[in-house]
Amino acid sequence: MKRNNFSAVNKIVQSSPVVKQPKRGFCSSLNQTHMCNVLLDWGSLPHHVILHIFQYLPLIDRARASSVCRRWNEVFHIPDLWRKFEFELNHSATSYFKSTHPDLIQQIIKKHAAHLQYVSFKVDSSAESAEAACDILSQLVNCSIQTLGLISTAKPSFMNMPKSHFVSALTVVFVNSKSLSSIKIEDTPVDDPSLKILVANNGDTLRLLKMSSCPHVSSDGILCVADHCQGLRELALNYYILSDELLLALSRETHVNLEHLRIDVVSENPGQIKFHSIKKHSWDALIKHSPGVNVVMYFFLYEEEFETFFKEETPVTHLYFGRSVSKTILGRIGLNCPRLIELVVCANGLQPLDNELICIAEHCKNLTALGLSECEVSCSAFIEFVKLCGRRLTQLCIMEEVLISDDSYNPDEVHTEVSKYLGRVWFPDVMPVW
Repeated sequence: MKRNNFSAVNKIVQSSPVVKQPKRGFCSSLNQTHMCNVLLDWGSLPHHVILHIFQYLPLIDRARASSVCRRWNEVFHIPDLWRKFEFELNHSATSYFKSTHPDLIQQIIKKHAAHLQYVSFKVDSSAESAEAACDILSQLVNCSIQTLGLISTAKPSFMNMPKSHFVSALTVVFVNSKSLSSIKIEDTPVDDPSLKILVANNGDTLRLLKMSSCPHVSSDGILCVADHCQGLRELALNYYILSDELLLALSRETHVNLEHLRIDVVSENPGQIKFHSIKKHSWDALIKHSPGVNVVMYFFLYEEEFETFFKEETPVTHLYFGRSVSKTILGRIGLNCPRLIELVVCANGLQPLDNELICIAEHCKNLTALGLSECEVSCSAFIEFVKLCGRRLTQLCIMEEVLISDDSYNPDEVHTEVSKYLGRVWFPDVMPVW
């Protein structure tokens, strides 16, 4: 144990209110003996205890701790400590978070690459950070990664780098890992050929694939994944590559039950109004095969772009509207979304949604969560909505400006009635919580 560490412990022990300060002379030797025992205890902790502590430490602190004593250094090189790791990469002039030191990155690649199983890359908005992440990926040739995540903390920086460089680096992992089960590659230039390489080498193990906002992937590319990855349980993608063929492929008897399907609906091109439709029999086939699947849809459209949606029964369970949505669409949701569990409306306009909310409460018997902002509902209609839903509403986040006074109630009186029907104290929110 280093002398400066001994001094640090000495100060802690002497200043502790629990430890009585001994008299000088004979007792001082007892005090030093006690401190040596303290140091000896830290140095003789079982490996699994030190390992557990190290797992909570940032990499730089972990490296410093490894130089304290031989036993801690042994733990620093235990393979279990390097199964999960997050590389943080940034451009120092523009980023707000600390970057993993290049020397430590090289040490990890040289000594611990073979142990890596759960790997993520957190990059800032600079293309340099994305390219650095790809440089590391290109060196992971002797590893068996199970989970891979590429995370952009600001704008999608992977989209600003050469597509060929990204695909080449990603292919290295796809080819060499052989046991990938979870992949999050949203907002990246991944393409159809690289997905074919993925399923050729990891088709038997892939369970989760999140790839929203990947413009170089076509409906044929994602269909290839569904055809070959029979164990796929979670999938996130953009609506433009969702197809009847994909839903039918996910509904085959040989495919496991799908648990989570997330669909981001955004305009593929500026000014796009027309979206393709999904046939009801395709949705029915999916629900028959996977009755418990959560179908989550995020909409980032303008009102004139919604015409295609919810004309027929749609098995969506979670709906989030990031922009304005019309009364007509909300009325369709009440009639055609019987599986709906959660609904969030961020904006609607100045037309009260009284009838639409009542319709949703009457027909969506599984609804447990509602969020409303920048829209209007009369106090009486809102109370009636809560009365119809009752205590199954576990989350009710309503901005206070949403509630409009009528002949029966004003916003100050609503909370009493709503609390009565919910069976708990409730107040409207002053800021969005979703």
